[in-house]
Amino acid sequence: MRCIAAAAAAQTLPRFRQAGLVSNKLASGFDPVTEADREAEKAIRSLIRSTFPDHGILGEEFGAENTDSRHVWVIDPIDGTRAFISGLPLWGTLVGLTDGGDAIAGMMSQPFTGELFWAAGEASHYDGPGGARRLATRGTRAIAEATMCTTTPALFAGEMRASYDRLEGSVRLARYGTDCYAYAMLAAGNVDLVVETGLQPYDIVALVPIIERAGGVITRWDGGPAEKAGDIVAAATPELHAAALEMLNA
Repeated sequence: MRCIAAAAAAQTLPRFRQAGLVSNKLASGFDPVTEADREAEKAIRSLIRSTFPDHGILGEEFGAENTDSRHVWVIDPIDGTRAFISGLPLWGTLVGLTDGGDAIAGMMSQPFTGELFWAAGEASHYDGPGGARRLATRGTRAIAEATMCTTTPALFAGEMRASYDRLEGSVRLARYGTDCYAYAMLAAGNVDLVVETGLQPYDIVALVPIIERAGGVITRWDGGPAEKAGDIVAAATPELHAAALEMLNA
């Protein structure tokens, strides 16, 4: 994971807070992509291909290759591109590994702050300022005591927005715009809930093992596996997760 993080950082860090080229993926609306996104994914793909030539790869910028393999790497070179182009360090490189569709390892690297959140085996880990440590979620069980993050409530539409607003109105504190960093903070014991909608596999697969190995629970709103992406709820404890699902699906 450290080799992958370093390869991506060599492409993203020199371009962060610089006047780089930003393109828009959408004909209507704004979905930015930068040179840093593309070059970081190229570097990650090259490293994976050379090390695990029989593995598949699914990436945000360059799509799928060999994804009928048992092992597939899932890549978002810059999760939080809007933060990246705004000079805000609330972005990260996400790389996850699946085995038969189940996320078994993952990392979130934030090279500007010098932080690496990663999971493999039975534990989740942190490397960065303050030294290395094992990650653990905190024991919050009640919604009224929870700190919750989402990218923005504007992404929720119709009945989903009403469900989200009901949950936000019940938590102690809500914060916006945190992208992948929110999930890392949940695993680190700093926030308790992350609720999002419309995610793609490359937005979430890497984060699933980090949260689960830290003691948290992460699924879709319908209770299905988070690896399938879509509408996601991550929580610090099983009790909090169940309470959030009940309120969202009421």
